[in-house]
Amino acid sequence: MVFEVHYRTHTCGDLNKGHIGQQVTLAGWVNRRRDHGGLVFLDIRDRYGITQVICDPERSPEAHSIASELRSEYVVQLSGTVVPRLPGTENPNLSTGDIEVAAEHIKILNPARTTPFPIADNISVDETLRLKYRYLDLRRPTMQHNIILRHRVVKVIRDYLGERGFLEIETPILMKSTPEGARDYLVPSRLYPGEFYALPQSPQQLKQLLMVAGMDRYFQIARCFRDEDQRSDRQPEFTQLDLEMAFVAEEDVMALIEGLLIHVIKTTTNKRIKQQPFPRLKFADVMDRYGTDHPDLRFDLPLVEISDLAQAG
Repeated sequence: MVFEVHYRTHTCGDLNKGHIGQQVTLAGWVNRRRDHGGLVFLDIRDRYGITQVICDPERSPEAHSIASELRSEYVVQLSGTVVPRLPGTENPNLSTGDIEVAAEHIKILNPARTTPFPIADNISVDETLRLKYRYLDLRRPTMQHNIILRHRVVKVIRDYLGERGFLEIETPILMKSTPEGARDYLVPSRLYPGEFYALPQSPQQLKQLLMVAGMDRYFQIARCFRDEDQRSDRQPEFTQLDLEMAFVAEEDVMALIEGLLIHVIKTTTNKRIKQQPFPRLKFADVMDRYGTDHPDLRFDLPLVEISDLAQAG
C-alpha cells in the first residue's frame, strides 16, 4: 500500500522484489537490532509489517554509527536503496523477506527507554501491567490484528447493509432516561441545575421514531452504556450493530441477519459456517432438551431424565 507522505515513501510491509534498485524512505519502530561485527542489521516495524535494513560502514559510516546506538522501540526514519537479500537469507515468513534496504541515512525521531515488557506475542504479561501501558500493549501483533479485524468487520457490515438500502443514522448520546434492562449512566446538566442526561443503553426508542418518520431501513454501529456489574458477556460500555426495518415479517429479519453473518465471516476470516441455512430451533424444544435458550450445539449435551434410576436406587 503505497501512500507517500513527508516522513516515508513506503510502509514496512510494502517492499518486494519489484522495488529493487529504488530509493525509499521508511519510518517506524526498531523491532530488533543485530550487530554482526562490521554490519548492523535492523528490523524496522510498523503496523503494515517488518523490513530488514542493513547498515554497512563502507556505504554510509554515519548511518552505521547511528544504527549502533539504536535500541528496541526507538522511532526512526531512514532512507536507502532496496537490494535483494543474499541467497539463503530470505525470510518466507515476511512479505518483505526477499529484500532489504541498504541504509544511507538514519534519523532518530524519538529514543525509547527499556519497555516494561517485550513487544511480542509469545510472552506472559500481567493484565494490570498491560492496561497501565496500553499504548505499548497495542503495538503487539495480536492486538494490532484484533483492531484491524474489527475495522474490517465494521466496514463489511456497512457495505453489506448499504447495498440493501439501509441508511446509517447516528442517534443522540445525551438523552432522557428510558426503561431498559439496567441502570442508566447519568450526566449532570450545566444549564439546568439538578437535571440529568442519561447515556443510552440502546437506541431503541430513537430507531422506532425513525421508522415512524419513514426511514424504513436504519442501522448504526452504536455505542451503548449500562451501569451494571461486569461479567464475561456484560460490559458497562460496548458497541453493537443496531438496526431496524419497517414493512417486514419475522422471517425477513432472520434472513437478513443470517446472510450478514455468513458474509462477514466469509469476507474477513478463513473460517466457514458449516450449516447453511442456519438450523431453526423452537424455544420450547430447546429449553426442554438443553435447559438453556443458547445451547452449544457443537457438543450436543441434552438433559436426560433419570428419575426412574433414582427411584430404583
